[in-house]
Amino acid sequence: MELLKQKILELKKQKNAVILAHYYQLPEIQEIADYVGDSLGLSQEAEKTNAKIILFAGVHFMAETAKLLNPSKKVILPDLEAGCSLADSCPPAAFKKFILEHPKHVVITYVNCSAEIKAMSHLVCTSSNAEKVVQSIPEDVPIIFAPDKNLGNYINKISNRKMVLWNGSCIVHEAFSIDKLIDLHKQHPDAVIIAHPESETHILKTATFIGSTAEMIDFVKHSQHQKFIVATEAGILYKMQLDVPNKILIPAPSIADNTCACSECAFMKLNTLQKVYDCLVNESPEIIIPVEIAKKAILPIKRMLELSK
Repeated sequence: MELLKQKILELKKQKNAVILAHYYQLPEIQEIADYVGDSLGLSQEAEKTNAKIILFAGVHFMAETAKLLNPSKKVILPDLEAGCSLADSCPPAAFKKFILEHPKHVVITYVNCSAEIKAMSHLVCTSSNAEKVVQSIPEDVPIIFAPDKNLGNYINKISNRKMVLWNGSCIVHEAFSIDKLIDLHKQHPDAVIIAHPESETHILKTATFIGSTAEMIDFVKHSQHQKFIVATEAGILYKMQLDVPNKILIPAPSIADNTCACSECAFMKLNTLQKVYDCLVNESPEIIIPVEIAKKAILPIKRMLELSK
């Protein structure tokens, strides 16, 4: 594995490539990445990179966002099958019909969606800036929020809005078991529960802190507490543990009766170190977005990034 890592680092330098990786990627991929972050951070890094090639170690919609921000650069993804259950829950034809059924609504979409869905949107948001993006719209203007109903419900609650929600969700964040979580907390009563807002409402009600992956890491770093139960994709634990080596991190339990007993995204784990190497060697699979969709989809992303400055 160390030899493969060295080959990737040499190839990256040779080809003037940058590797962007999400927190949910395998540890060995995070180790060779130039930047590891959440969706907002990765979008911001993609926007300012000077690299000729962007290798995106994440899932398809993330690589699409990088391509939208860098139309003249080559964006590659180690495995084209690395999709997203949340993005898949919002088919473009059905969403177009949904928009027509709600005229005069501002359309805000979570970044976890396809370029086609972004092209139908007025604004894009991430879990880091969703509240800020929603609050940028006057209260008397009706809003459609898609595709994540759980994040939408959470934002409605904290912002006192009544957005119309698309009925989509992430299977990973809906896999947490409330019963197992309560039992786990009984075993560790001194542990603080932290959760990602893509989780269901009954999970969020147990949490002391709710935030994006980057915000959760920041919270744990600065908290006086020493033990945490973490309700998001288990890949976050690698980076989080590096930042807080002396604290105890426990993954929130999943409904599934598996050896991990935690929630993992099968799509995120499709990328491997070997696939990263092969991707750099061949400079493929490459992300290609039709020009007309790209022209429309970049606009709500640019608006989001301006709001996030």
